[in-house]
Amino acid sequence: MKKNSLSVLLFTFYIGLSCQCSYAQKYFNNPILKGFYPDPSICRAVNDYYLVCSSNEYYPGIPLFHSKDLVNWQQIGHVLDRPDQVRLDSVNASGGIFAPTIRYHNGVFYVLCTRAGGDPKKRNFIVTATDPAGQWSDPYWLEDAPGIDPSLFFDDDGKAWYTGNRTPEGGERYFKQREIWLQEFDIKNMKLKGLVTTLLDEGAVRQARNIEAPHIYKVNGFYYLVIAEGGTDFNHAATIFRSKNISGPYETGARNPIITSRHLGMDYPIQCIGHADFVETQNGQWYTVLLGTRPYGGKNLANLARETFLAPMTWEEGWPVVAPREGRVLQQFPLPNLPEFEVEEPKIRDDFDAERLGFQWNVIRTPNKNLYSLNDKKGTLRLFLKPQTISEKANPAFIGRRQQHKDFNAATLMTFSPKNKETAGLLVYQNPEHHFKMEYLLKKGKKTLRLTKVKAGKSEILIEKPVNAKQIYLKVCAKDQDYNFYYGTEKDQWLLLRDKINGSMLNRSTAGGFTGVYLAMYGSSNGNKTANHADFAWFDYQEMTFEPSK
Repeated sequence: MKKNSLSVLLFTFYIGLSCQCSYAQKYFNNPILKGFYPDPSICRAVNDYYLVCSSNEYYPGIPLFHSKDLVNWQQIGHVLDRPDQVRLDSVNASGGIFAPTIRYHNGVFYVLCTRAGGDPKKRNFIVTATDPAGQWSDPYWLEDAPGIDPSLFFDDDGKAWYTGNRTPEGGERYFKQREIWLQEFDIKNMKLKGLVTTLLDEGAVRQARNIEAPHIYKVNGFYYLVIAEGGTDFNHAATIFRSKNISGPYETGARNPIITSRHLGMDYPIQCIGHADFVETQNGQWYTVLLGTRPYGGKNLANLARETFLAPMTWEEGWPVVAPREGRVLQQFPLPNLPEFEVEEPKIRDDFDAERLGFQWNVIRTPNKNLYSLNDKKGTLRLFLKPQTISEKANPAFIGRRQQHKDFNAATLMTFSPKNKETAGLLVYQNPEHHFKMEYLLKKGKKTLRLTKVKAGKSEILIEKPVNAKQIYLKVCAKDQDYNFYYGTEKDQWLLLRDKINGSMLNRSTAGGFTGVYLAMYGSSNGNKTANHADFAWFDYQEMTFEPSK
């Protein structure tokens, strides 16, 4: 073969390979929101998408995200970011803010939500905003709105309709029996009006437990009602119904449930799929957001708790098909036909040099004014010790962020001079009765670093070590269910405190409740009044990767 012919052949092969690569299908990874981001709800405003999640007892409440491609999401704030909007003082662990719904109509955004626990007269509410990144209104509390999981639907004729779940009149006839109800909503006066209609009851769903999370959509002349059922755990599912009339009667989808993971067994890497909310793109594609879990280190061990997943949808013979040809939520799906949305990469280190805390940070319950300061010492988070402890139903001196990966590294540099009974340090926290505490304190007059395991409310001191320092470095890293704790008195000189501590007690199936693991800065005077504080110079968090064992 001549040299020129060989060159032409190689060039043709290269061009062909390049064309193949340019048209290769691209994919996104699930979950689209990692860590404790459950009960997702989504809406579209022209070419922009907005998503909210439950936040339970954590403040600020209802994290709010923005995207243009359904895959890359930028947090732009919280819906509840003023203490007097919705008080969380008296809520139990895993109580508080349940299952928000976000909707957009005629230039206004609406978020409906449940406050579980506390004043029964202030249970379900609605807040509004014209700019979702701006200030949301004070809540309009909805009288005579029992149950949880409120949603809103705007019909073509201008009417608005409220749906929710409730316990049937007369009480449960079987365990966790609920029904879905409907009532017209007066947008102008922000209140319910007219007759209450039961849409789904015992007969319609054949004794299904925990029917909840209702959303209504109108497609091709039919009203579609999607619900969650089976409870937000292994038997979770999304189920569909439709009617020509919004008040029913609703017929059951023959392919129900339209999506679940319960038929895949406990070894499937994605569990608890359900709590669906649909969205149609500007290009006519349909997608659903759902909650799910990613257990690791054992069956049903999901320390990261319930996360937000995305799956494609199509319509066949008047019914939705979720994850066509697959019938399950995958770890990867093809990218939506939308322009890529660039988001800011999360920083490994927070130097606390901004005017306010980043959106990743939360406190427990409604904070008071003297919880922390970013101004007393610039470039430092000053945490004021409080008499309350992490095990009380209170607002302790706690500032934490979600664990978002099974393998991670979290570290901080703390300056703290403990006095009698005072402690400060780093928490790995699931709830008041299940957590690890790495605390700096005085023991018999000597500065000591103590690691404590709290399981089922019982404390066990794992190790104590005398450490005399003005500043102390604290670190926790995890690989699967092994949590490893380190400390240091000099930069980059980490000393092992205790390693390979099994953290499976931090998962929901053991600890109970609905929330995920937090990594937090913490301090307490343990019942005493104090003016003392702990200073945190920075906080690092990053996913860790490990080479597979040979």
